[in-house]
Amino acid sequence: MSQKKVDQYKKEKANRKQIMKREKIKRRAVAACSTVVCAAVIGWVGYSAFGYFHKQNEKTPTQTEVDLTAISDYMSALTSEEATE
Repeated sequence: MSQKKVDQYKKEKANRKQIMKREKIKRRAVAACSTVVCAAVIGWVGYSAFGYFHKQNEKTPTQTEVDLTAISDYMSALTSEEATE
């Protein structure tokens, strides 16, 4: 090995702890950023899907007709009984 390579190896060996610590911090930062970005994308997709399906329901509202003749007959029968008493 040339003297230049030997000096470089010694320098790297002396700073190995700091280099490993820096690489570990970088890996954690990348993992944290990736997690945040993935969560944001999943949230955005969910919100968009909810908005899309909610709009579809607003375009075609459901109308329900209720037949209240039975209730009105019952109420009129009650009022007629009270009037006869």
